[in-house]
Amino acid sequence: MRKVSALLLASERRAISGLAGLYASRMLGLFMVLPVLALYADTLEGSTPLLVGVALGIYGLTQATLQIPFGLLSDRIGRKRVIAIGLVIFALGSVIAALSDTIAGIIAGRALQGCGAVAAAIMALLADQTREEVRTAAMATIGLSIGVSFAIAMVLGPWLAAWAGLAGVFWFTALLTLVGLLVLWRWVPAAPRRRRHRDVGMDRQQFKSVITRPDLWRLDMSIFALHLVLMAIFVAVPFRLLNAGVAIEYHGLAYLGIMALSFVAMVPLIIVAEKQQRMRLMCLVAIGAIVMSLAGLGLPLSPSYWLFVWLFVFFTGFNLLEATLPSMLSKLAPAGAKGTAMGVYSTSQFLGAFLGGTLGGLLAHYGGLNAVFIGCAGLALCWWIAMWRMPAPPPLSSEVVALHETQADALDLLMEHLAEVVGVEDVMVVPEERLVYLKVNRQQLDQAALNKLMAPPKS
Repeated sequence: MRKVSALLLASERRAISGLAGLYASRMLGLFMVLPVLALYADTLEGSTPLLVGVALGIYGLTQATLQIPFGLLSDRIGRKRVIAIGLVIFALGSVIAALSDTIAGIIAGRALQGCGAVAAAIMALLADQTREEVRTAAMATIGLSIGVSFAIAMVLGPWLAAWAGLAGVFWFTALLTLVGLLVLWRWVPAAPRRRRHRDVGMDRQQFKSVITRPDLWRLDMSIFALHLVLMAIFVAVPFRLLNAGVAIEYHGLAYLGIMALSFVAMVPLIIVAEKQQRMRLMCLVAIGAIVMSLAGLGLPLSPSYWLFVWLFVFFTGFNLLEATLPSMLSKLAPAGAKGTAMGVYSTSQFLGAFLGGTLGGLLAHYGGLNAVFIGCAGLALCWWIAMWRMPAPPPLSSEVVALHETQADALDLLMEHLAEVVGVEDVMVVPEERLVYLKVNRQQLDQAALNKLMAPPKS
């Protein structure tokens, strides 16, 4: 079997850095309005709490609708072309929002931003540009970039809005997108021959099996609920900071302190989850922290420092789940179906963002700020109860192995031999890709037997 190399080729380093930067800058543009839109909505004609919530979450609806079609289109006309089209659409949405002085215009701009649904195309291009030996690490870099962009957005958004107003946030987003286009064409290497990647792309034959598995739809429900409550509470959190005496221009500093402390608190919990195989326990702890923090935020805060305590607890739970849920999904997804499972997972996340913004707006409109937190706490409690019966995920990981020509002539026999290797739990051979997808238990895996079985014949 081909040995895994930790060394990246120069072209792979350029592809990973460029595409991770593209993904992060795009998410930065979407996230930056979270901490500021509700505060500046009173300057927009026709604004109501409900419509503010819709404006916060509407991008999720268009993202969920178009991400799979954009991914399929990239198979036909090219990854870079589709990514460029999506970035231009995203920039146009940013410009429309920047020029708008009505809440309807902001909603239209945010919806158009979401229409630039290039996430699947970016991941597919990254898969095209990387060898299977380093692809998992490359995908992890993309995931890390999303978390970093969220933290930066929480700090940068309030600062930009205080300096240049709400329109300035959208103009900055448009500028970032134009820079992204330059990165795409000048830094990301020329795309090689396009291929389907089952660890990245959607496979319709696997779709039914993925959405009907209880362990997988629990994770889909979790990312849905997580982003639902996130979007919903940002109809109210900025006002809570104002009521606590934090001036608008200092909101960014408040979020910086809260996010930094929550990242520090999250690290030992991730170590416990991954190293000690306590994924289920840490998932329940994180959801419980979210329930408790939302309930605390819904109560009268006196003294006001409790606001910062509860926000710290919330973001510790949020960041822990953002890190562990994709890891759990990777462990549970069948061999060769990781891309399909991730597509359903991402769609659930975007739908949660849309419904969360709308729900938060409704609760604020009819019940006030406290109703937003109490309502979300009730939903999060139902989520915790639903996850209580979730079995602990097995200590499995994915592995992709290249086929050589002699093996391609005896696939049935190869699958039988692979299934007999101790520690190999699931096997999928894809002749057209000349790859074998494995799910292995590394604690039990007979690596020597696997290496011997997959080794090319001696000449």
